[in-house]
Amino acid sequence: MSTATHQEDEEPMAPLIVDCDTGIDDALALLYLLRDPAVDLRAVTTVFGNVDAATAADNTLRVLELAGRADIPVAVGARSNWRGTVDLAPHVHGADGLGDVGLPAPSATPVAEPAAELIVRTARENPGNLHLLAVGPLTNLATALLLEPELPRLVSHVTIMGGAVHHPGNVTPVAEANIHNDPEAADIVLRAGWDVTLVPLDVTMAEALTESAQRRLVDAGTAISSFAARILDHYLGFYERDVFGVRRAACHDPLAAGIAVGDVALETAPVVDVVVETGEGPARGATIADTRGQYRGYPAREGAHVRVVLRTAGGFADRLVDRLCAPEAAEHVA
Repeated sequence: MSTATHQEDEEPMAPLIVDCDTGIDDALALLYLLRDPAVDLRAVTTVFGNVDAATAADNTLRVLELAGRADIPVAVGARSNWRGTVDLAPHVHGADGLGDVGLPAPSATPVAEPAAELIVRTARENPGNLHLLAVGPLTNLATALLLEPELPRLVSHVTIMGGAVHHPGNVTPVAEANIHNDPEAADIVLRAGWDVTLVPLDVTMAEALTESAQRRLVDAGTAISSFAARILDHYLGFYERDVFGVRRAACHDPLAAGIAVGDVALETAPVVDVVVETGEGPARGATIADTRGQYRGYPAREGAHVRVVLRTAGGFADRLVDRLCAPEAAEHVA
């Protein structure tokens, strides 16, 4: 995967499916992608996580319609993890997952095809070319692997927002929410042998959205920037109350989106082995990455296939706000 940033006037990129649990940062990530004409977003699949899978699909449809892209299919996926349990996050994203700001209901509805089946079908139709961006629990991707064991050969790359390598977890001392919500599925996905870029808390917590970003969004005065400012207000409130003590929010899913489409320069991103702790103890959900090679320049271990992003060049939050503040005339009209 190239670490160079792409230019928005280049040829369209490889087809992309986003697998998400659409809360606030997922919505910002989707809007970031939708406002790049080079991004070929073929579908969005949803999973439980920030909200339940059906609400995530409804939220996704609302965001797509706001951006003028109601043509993009949305498929509902896993409603619980492989153990049949669900742990949602209304305290972070609001009761509706979008900061309770009242974004209008969509005119479109989800497609009938289940998420994992849509992923497999699209991969078969685009062999060796499809990029998957997963910013929620990995249950849909693990299910797709069971449906099609050849999926790692059919998919060109997988970018995952999840895990914590050297950084503390955000749901336990060692575990990040997306991985902790379904450790068994995450372990299957990370061991599958396809090319993966893992975007953990190590870098997403370092990219900050602040009150000045919110003010810029308000001042831009477009429908998209205004919506982004309102949901960011809720997100800043959570981070002030429960995490940082100041109005400064982490840039989780949007950073993963930026990395997936080549907009972020990676300064430290070794290709290593990664496993997930699936036991019952306090380390459940931990992402264990072998970064011992850092002292000799991170030579890729034979068979390693997970690029773990540990440091970027920074400044992505400004790029995100620039994109969301762009004139709406630049939007795609379906």
